[in-house]
Amino acid sequence: MMLPYLSVVIPVYNEEAGLPALFERLYAALDALPAIAARGFEVIFVNDGSSDKSAALLADQFHARPKETRVILFNANYGQHAAIMAGFARVRGEVIVTLDADLQNPPEEIGRLVSEFERGYDYVGTIRRQRQDSWFRRGASRAMNRVRERITRIHMTDQGCMLRAYSRAVVDTVNQCQEINTFIPALAYTFATHPVEIEVAHEERAAGESKYSLYRLIRLNFDLVTGFSVVPLQLFSLLGIGLALFSALFVFYLALRRLFVGPEAEGLFTLFGIAFFLIGVLLFGIGLLGEYVGRIYQQVRQRPRFIVSAVLEDKT
Repeated sequence: MMLPYLSVVIPVYNEEAGLPALFERLYAALDALPAIAARGFEVIFVNDGSSDKSAALLADQFHARPKETRVILFNANYGQHAAIMAGFARVRGEVIVTLDADLQNPPEEIGRLVSEFERGYDYVGTIRRQRQDSWFRRGASRAMNRVRERITRIHMTDQGCMLRAYSRAVVDTVNQCQEINTFIPALAYTFATHPVEIEVAHEERAAGESKYSLYRLIRLNFDLVTGFSVVPLQLFSLLGIGLALFSALFVFYLALRRLFVGPEAEGLFTLFGIAFFLIGVLLFGIGLLGEYVGRIYQQVRQRPRFIVSAVLEDKT
């Protein structure tokens, strides 16, 4: 059996309303690329425990184009990155592209990513041009990008864009990692030898709603930072040393003041304020340490990252 040149991995979670448009545009875009059509392609949909009719629509698409379509069905919702890892475990192409199902990243851009591989790159990151998101999401994304780059030294201009391309060698290395929680674009970047970034178009969501709430965005960035660096712990240690020295000097000052000025009650609320500040810093440090301990806890349990209930594929 001839292996395909291109594999497209698409996680799907409750995208019933937008899947018909995705099928129409995606396969038309891939069929229109002569180099890809001649060498073959496959599209791997991973249904991440959808509660709507997404699984049925994916099954229909598999029966419509069984040679180019494979469908992985999860028994529950495990998250976008777990879905991508399941797709990575089954890809057969030399070039692997990840794509969201919401059509915010046009599938017509896939040809541009593949062209970069023809020029010798093994990782193609993307930057959303004229991003069609709310001002809050754009601002939060820029802030998180700056924090992440300073802490992890991973240079990705737009970490939130899922439209990316990876070489087979990079994906094989990612598959060897056994981390429970990881951020795949950043992990793959660390294994790439010739990465590049290009600008791609960005559209408004065709249908449905975003699956990333504020909490999930915060969790994603916590996973990113704690999964790739211990700098937060080191910075907090330095902060603790600085606060300890400051507190010692302040206590020494208060002791001298009591000896030469006498007891006073006017500074009571100031002391309360300082105490509450230090307690807040302490609680933040405990939470930060808990993030690292939580990652260790999840890892040592050695539970499977996901459970596949069925795979639809043509084995002929």
